[in-house]
Amino acid sequence: MFKDFSLQSLFMGCLIAFVGFASSFAVIVHGLQAVGATDAQAASGLMALSVSMGVCAILVSAVTKMPISIAWSTPGAALLASSGAIEGGFPVAVGAFLVCAVLIVIAGLFRPLGRAVAAIPAPLANAMLAGVLIGLCFAPVNAIAFNPLLGLPIVLAWIVVGAVKRLWAVPAAVVAFALVLAFGVNIPDGAMMSLEHSLLPSVELVRPVFTVAGLVSIALPLFIVTMASQNIPGIAVLKVHHYDPKPGPLFAVTGLFSLLSAPFGGNAVNLAAVTAAMCAGQDAHADPKRRYWAAIIAGVVYIVLGLLASAVIAFVTLAPPVLIEAVAGLALVGALSNSAMNAFQRVESREAAAVTFLVTASGVSFAGISGAFWGLIAGLLMMALSHLVQVLKR
Repeated sequence: MFKDFSLQSLFMGCLIAFVGFASSFAVIVHGLQAVGATDAQAASGLMALSVSMGVCAILVSAVTKMPISIAWSTPGAALLASSGAIEGGFPVAVGAFLVCAVLIVIAGLFRPLGRAVAAIPAPLANAMLAGVLIGLCFAPVNAIAFNPLLGLPIVLAWIVVGAVKRLWAVPAAVVAFALVLAFGVNIPDGAMMSLEHSLLPSVELVRPVFTVAGLVSIALPLFIVTMASQNIPGIAVLKVHHYDPKPGPLFAVTGLFSLLSAPFGGNAVNLAAVTAAMCAGQDAHADPKRRYWAAIIAGVVYIVLGLLASAVIAFVTLAPPVLIEAVAGLALVGALSNSAMNAFQRVESREAAAVTFLVTASGVSFAGISGAFWGLIAGLLMMALSHLVQVLKR
């Protein structure tokens, strides 16, 4: 195993972890806080997710000898942000995280459930995701309106660097955010002292509460979004690069690590899609059989970054919330454009996708259940009605 290690894989693994963490940690923090997590609980959730996905990446890559990249569920966190506070607070959200984790394990071990998720029409799954993301993607514009001197540097860094190297666009926005915070925001006296104290990892064990609203508003949509936009594409990326892992066991393992991280505030751990391509590509190593070391190194770095999660939270909370939301929104622009394109690509399902998107994006909840669930239901009903009309015409 150690004979396969290379400096090229070391560099790529460090890059993967930095890009994966810097490009979406703001989404995770915002999503957890939106469903009621305190700063300490959000830091604990961020740490639990980062450590879990690091350990998971090391184990599965070492065992399979394949470059299997693991990530947290960024679309899932965006879903949480769009759902907002739920009755019962963060303990109910944690209960939903646990249910979602169990469903992912079952989907991996019980093939009919996995096939049922895969059978959800792709246009509707993408439309639901686009509806979830669009509200967050307004945040950069809101940040500029809030204070152009603070918001514009973040957005401009994303635009300029993204025009040169798209992969570095969001990390550049994070650096710009840090500079804006350091030089443009009045930091209260004693804040830096508290930042030093936060270097120690924060662990908050949350006692879960299980409710029907939590199951339907968070657990089920989180499960669908994680499977449809992370796990299934993650397998597809590996196959494109000529790796052929068994999907079921991988889904089950990620579900198990989701189960372990949930009591500490983590929403979900899953197969990566974007960083999976970095791990499995030629940049990781010329020899495909040695690329798995990039995923292992990325896992080690994720663990280190996770242990610093409290300091990350303490730093970003010094800024106005709209600025961290702007970074999160910029991180999701690519996902929004991809999901919207895939949602409305097929003419025959375009109206059903539009209904799903509009109901989800409205953010309106009925009977305590979030719009994401109702959007998917509305789209399925619209698609079934269209199919029925076509059958009757024949």
